Amino acid sequence: MHDSRSTDADHPSRCPITMIPGILCALGAGLLWGLVFVTPLVLNDYPGLMLSIGRYAAFGVLAVGFAWLDRRTLAKLTRDDWVEAFKLAAIGNLLYYATLSSAIQLAGAPLPTLIIGTLPVVIAVCANLIDRRTDPDGGVPWRQLALPLAAMLGGLLLVHADTARQGGASGDDGSYLLGITFAICALACWTWYPIRNSRWLRARGNGLSRTWATAQGLATLPLALLAALGYALWDGLSSSPGAGFDWPFGPRPTLFVGMMFALGLAASWLGTLLWNHASARLPAALAGQLIVFETLSALLYAFVWHQRWPTLAEAAGIVVLTIGVLLGVRAFKRD
Repeated sequence: MHDSRSTDADHPSRCPITMIPGILCALGAGLLWGLVFVTPLVLNDYPGLMLSIGRYAAFGVLAVGFAWLDRRTLAKLTRDDWVEAFKLAAIGNLLYYATLSSAIQLAGAPLPTLIIGTLPVVIAVCANLIDRRTDPDGGVPWRQLALPLAAMLGGLLLVHADTARQGGASGDDGSYLLGITFAICALACWTWYPIRNSRWLRARGNGLSRTWATAQGLATLPLALLAALGYALWDGLSSSPGAGFDWPFGPRPTLFVGMMFALGLAASWLGTLLWNHASARLPAALAGQLIVFETLSALLYAFVWHQRWPTLAEAAGIVVLTIGVLLGVRAFKRD
């Protein structure tokens, strides 16, 4: 996941102006990651699974090129390392983005985006559960999490109530509820992924962040191609003639291929690179709070795409949830 190495920025005596490059890198990462939330709106005639396959097939192709830079380190990875890379790629890449894209298409952008926006604290809560299981005196007392969790729940309910009052994204309550289910599944995928990924990196020491990202890209490529083959077979068998997906690149091939490679390069590689730079320059507690840039960027893009301002309830929900995330990250801050 993201590299949070300690640096001079962790010391309060350091002049705050030295944090500006790190904050700008975090902002850049958030702006790039926000693109993955608006893509399902732009390509709304493409199934969420197809968007996931396209994005990660493109990332895999790019990773083949990056692999040349890390060829010596990649050669040292063991069979168990590659098995782990395939697991992380399947759940943290393909399944995550397939469910997220489907959630946005079914329930609209605001609520799924806010559900994913709770990741900093949801991940911390799960990590806290693990810490307290191994050490009863470890982790953070649950009473310290009551207020941030209540604020996040309140923000989600505000947006949910407003979207439900307007009839959901498509006017179909069943589709809206299915979209929420997909969003929760995406949240689960990306709660599991960083915890599992972080354990692997910690067990193997520093200096493998770029190599491990490349390894996951290489693992993603065959998985994406297999998923495409499986989906093509299922689509061919289940659809009436002329009614299935327009293989291989859908109804808007130029836009689809262009956006998939843009996501593979910008969100999957450059965004993570910028985030690693930010994590190396900022205190861990501050870096955790700046993940909010991703959520706010995604919401901004969605409102621009729909050419509207957020409703009063949406704006209030965004503010309340953001406050909850910041309070939650502060609760986990280590002195």
